[in-house]
Amino acid sequence: MTRLQSLLNPRSIAAIGGKEAAEVIAQAMKMGFAGDIWPVHPGRDEVCGLKAFYSVSNLPSAPDVAYVAVNRQRTIGIVADLANMGAGAVICYASGFGETGALGEDLQSALIDAAGDMPLIGPNCYGLLNYVDRVALWPDQHGGKSLGDDGTGVAIIAQSSNIAINLTMQRRGLPIAYILTVGNQAQTGMCELALDLLDDPRVTALGLHIEGFDSVVGMEAVARKSRMLKKPVVAMKVGRSQAAQKATFTHTASISGQDNAVDAFFRRIGIARVFSLPALLETLKLLHVSGPLDGYSISSLSCSGGEAGLMADAIEGKKLCFRELTDDEINPVQAILGPLVAVSNPLDYHTYIWGKREKIEATFSAMSSAGFDLNCLILDFPREDRCIGDGWQITIDAFEAASLANSAKACVISTLHENLNEECGMELINRGITPLVGVDEALIAIEVAADIGKAWKASLFEPLAICDSSSGQQVDCPDEAEAKSILSEFGITVPNGQRLSPAENAISAANEIGYPVVLKALGLAHKSEQKAVRLNLANASDVADAARDLYCVSNSLYLEKMVAEPVMELLIGIIRDKQFGLLMTIATGGIMVEVFNDAQTLLLPFGRSEIEQALRRLKSTRLFDGFRGQPPADFSAAVNSIMLIQKFALANRHRLQELDINPLIICANGHGAIAADALMVLGRIDHE
Repeated sequence: MTRLQSLLNPRSIAAIGGKEAAEVIAQAMKMGFAGDIWPVHPGRDEVCGLKAFYSVSNLPSAPDVAYVAVNRQRTIGIVADLANMGAGAVICYASGFGETGALGEDLQSALIDAAGDMPLIGPNCYGLLNYVDRVALWPDQHGGKSLGDDGTGVAIIAQSSNIAINLTMQRRGLPIAYILTVGNQAQTGMCELALDLLDDPRVTALGLHIEGFDSVVGMEAVARKSRMLKKPVVAMKVGRSQAAQKATFTHTASISGQDNAVDAFFRRIGIARVFSLPALLETLKLLHVSGPLDGYSISSLSCSGGEAGLMADAIEGKKLCFRELTDDEINPVQAILGPLVAVSNPLDYHTYIWGKREKIEATFSAMSSAGFDLNCLILDFPREDRCIGDGWQITIDAFEAASLANSAKACVISTLHENLNEECGMELINRGITPLVGVDEALIAIEVAADIGKAWKASLFEPLAICDSSSGQQVDCPDEAEAKSILSEFGITVPNGQRLSPAENAISAANEIGYPVVLKALGLAHKSEQKAVRLNLANASDVADAARDLYCVSNSLYLEKMVAEPVMELLIGIIRDKQFGLLMTIATGGIMVEVFNDAQTLLLPFGRSEIEQALRRLKSTRLFDGFRGQPPADFSAAVNSIMLIQKFALANRHRLQELDINPLIICANGHGAIAADALMVLGRIDHE
């Protein structure tokens, strides 16, 4: 028996309080809860026809779970009494705790102390609905129903109680096994609940509505169990529209918003992310029926050229693809449909065969046998109150038979939400076909299912390099010369350079280094914006003029060799995140990085394959292969340099606050990568 078993499937319930507690009792009875229900109210003899108890001390025994729906001050004392009597778990309905500020935080700390080792859900939450065991710990109406003794479905955990209510009202045919809310996650958080839900054999997939992570390490554990049990997890994490972090010292800080870190975290651990509730529900439906997909290749079947064109347009910009049919795949379909139909993918099979079961099934079977990762039938159903749907039923029967005969994964997509009702959706699920509503949301769901399939084929991720934060401590900001010296100790290539003072001869130094050279003023964060850099100085006169100007800006200059024949520039930056540890940003380099926002985020540690994939996702990736007559850039050197930068960051994980290498100049293939500029912030910590 797990720590949360008595919460998720209790044998006895105590409902403590007034109106909300009475509603919990009413909903439990309506659901058909088979265990004991004990109302607790000091002023009533009965609630909902059941004997009421004056206080928890008068209960027949310690309840498996208690629902506490009193004000926040009284909640703490009642929770303490429940813990002392050995109750299995408690759900706290009251708000006004940690979400309200300092006073509320103090009350929340007292609440946690009162609970002790007893699992506590909330405060500021509605509770849970268990549709497989007929358990309702819920103070309001809801739209779900029992799945029956042999039913399976998805589990959903939400931080927002109102969103959880809305999700129970869905009419998309999605079978829901559990809905849980977690509120403030004061003690027992989303991750611990998720781990228990994944262990339930009746749960097929897990959906998460997340406002804030309760534990990054816990979410990693959820991802590991998800993969081990082959039960996919999809999350909707809110906060995408929040402003990016304010620039502090580096370009990296201005483009590495918290949401980029969230994206990178989910991608790393194989939990898919969606950005709307409809997309969450459609994705959960597909995962419930078909599970993760093996790849991104899909087919589209419709009896309309308009629908075929709609699908072809909708897939633009996505990883999904309508693979072209081979001659061997075209010929059997052509033989069925005749010479007037152009056989392709997406396929418009026309209305010639509408209502003809054998021809429709033969067409669908020929397409289903072609090895697509998912076969999509585009089908909007007629209004049942005004129309007759016989032809549609024939089409569904043929699609089911063809899919079964070829062991092919299948879905039906209605272009409009209202054209595939709940009853039809439930029937399709019973037939092993996923009902998806809305083309855009359907394609999101399909791509997400393929993303999860791809992630599960990769090696299991390493734990994040979460480290002690030195924020708030004094910091060291090495100038560019010192920063490059530090980086070079880790094998990172930097230009040959020399620090200069007014007493030193810049021309002699340039002659020694060799022209052309670069001259920079040290001690400035963003030298380009302050015109503190002189590039491509080709002779002594150029160097003398540049030195005269720059000594007006700084008493310390840096002279270095100009990088010859660069092909492309990258920004490689690292910042410290309080949740995820060290984040690396890989972006298009130079002064336009913030304009184009062409960036990828990786969480440390990572391997070469993650770097390669991130580089290939950049818009500038075409430069690695040669573009408009330019030589290919040195892809291998770029990857090697980034690995060495990571090595430096991990070795200094307790000190490094920010690092900005901009640009990392990538030369022609075989000629390496060179860190042409470097900004660094190192914290001073006592335990180093």
